[in-house]
Amino acid sequence: MLGSLSDARRADSRDRPPGLVPPRTRLWLDFVNTDAAAQMPGGDLLRDFEAVLLWFQAQGAIDDERAAGIRRRAVLQPAAAAATLVDARRVRAALRVLAEKGQLTARVRDDAVVEINRVLGRSAGTRRLDPRSAGGYARAFVPTGDAFAGLMIPIVESAADSLVDEELARVRRCADPRCHRVFLDGTKNGLRRWCDMGTCGNRAKAARHRARSVKHP
Repeated sequence: MLGSLSDARRADSRDRPPGLVPPRTRLWLDFVNTDAAAQMPGGDLLRDFEAVLLWFQAQGAIDDERAAGIRRRAVLQPAAAAATLVDARRVRAALRVLAEKGQLTARVRDDAVVEINRVLGRSAGTRRLDPRSAGGYARAFVPTGDAFAGLMIPIVESAADSLVDEELARVRRCADPRCHRVFLDGTKNGLRRWCDMGTCGNRAKAARHRARSVKHP
């Protein structure tokens, strides 16, 4: 399945205007940034299965109707819902390693592909194009059978897109050693260092200013 996806994404890449700068976010990177390390002191955003569903809804990865159906199934199958939470965290951990080290290490990329294919391979369903309530359209994956099986599909497909489009060179962790957030550098020169200039970037600027003040009172 990843092979056919790769072929399609390569075709998409060839159709892009030359010099196009990638956008600053990807769904899989946002997903990585839900972990406790990136959210301190707020803690893990995927603290329970309900929190997982709420995050997917907020990101537009599942619609309200499907989320309601999954919630009903979770009441009937709490063990399956708990297993889905464990699996979501497993996928997230693998993708964090890909985000932080994938550009430098082929083994990390290979391990990520195995994880991506594991999720893609166990899920059966149909893909379709749905209109967005605010206008426009979005691709959707509708699982058949197991209500939980396809939940991670949008995440791993987003990661697969970044691999196929060779974006890992622009994926990096924030330069602030206290921050664990990862991001896609969408700047033209590819020199972005901070996940957000308003927080980590400003802290770094303030620290440099204090250091200069101490050195030259």
